[in-house]
Amino acid sequence: MRLSKRLETIIDMAYCWISLQEKEEKQGLCVADVGTDHGFVPICLIERGIVGRVLALDIRKGPLLRAREHVQNQGLQERIALRLGDGLKPLKPGEAQLVIMTGMGGELMLRILKESPQIRETVRCWIFSPQSELSWFRYGLKELGLAIRDEVMLQEDGKYYVIMKAEPGEMYYSEEYQYRYGEQLIRKKSQVLAEYLEQEIQKFQKIREQIQKTARAETVGAKERLQEVEEEIEQAKKVRELLGKTI
Repeated sequence: MRLSKRLETIIDMAYCWISLQEKEEKQGLCVADVGTDHGFVPICLIERGIVGRVLALDIRKGPLLRAREHVQNQGLQERIALRLGDGLKPLKPGEAQLVIMTGMGGELMLRILKESPQIRETVRCWIFSPQSELSWFRYGLKELGLAIRDEVMLQEDGKYYVIMKAEPGEMYYSEEYQYRYGEQLIRKKSQVLAEYLEQEIQKFQKIREQIQKTARAETVGAKERLQEVEEEIEQAKKVRELLGKTI
């Protein structure tokens, strides 16, 4: 089965974590895919021999029916269980050791995590790919006692995606830009992050010019917005400097 670059990265991250576990333990590991959509990730996890059992969850009946059809076509009904429900609620504590959660906004993901503390406390590894509110999401993980251990940023079909691996533990960043752009990405000097930063800087510079040109540029609201934009530019340039990239 051919997957998108984003889904392949998620599969690779899951494989890397599972491969580090003890040989005797691997046989009993179970992965849960929250928001499974078509069920492609669970199918690939099984077909590639990465894990022996997967739980495929989705809140919508339509996608779950499509996932069921794909699972049945591959003859994997005995190894992939499909469950309908909101977030982590279809899971039992300790049932899944690795949980994959992608295709949602960061705010929604945090809500799902907060609503199921009994599940959250038993999961050993998480793979997230929030579609928005990345800075807020990283702060939220810290507050929930989850530490980001790895991040990958990629571009696909004109969009940027960030995929994170998190485990129970403490996480503290001293600078705001580490939450905004990802300490792991900065540390690895991500080339994709560098490209993204150039676009961000250009975008905010144009916004700054537009604010300065408007007739109401001296209003309190305009000044506050201008200050926010200046801070965005400063943060992005700081990270670009750390990556060793200059215009």
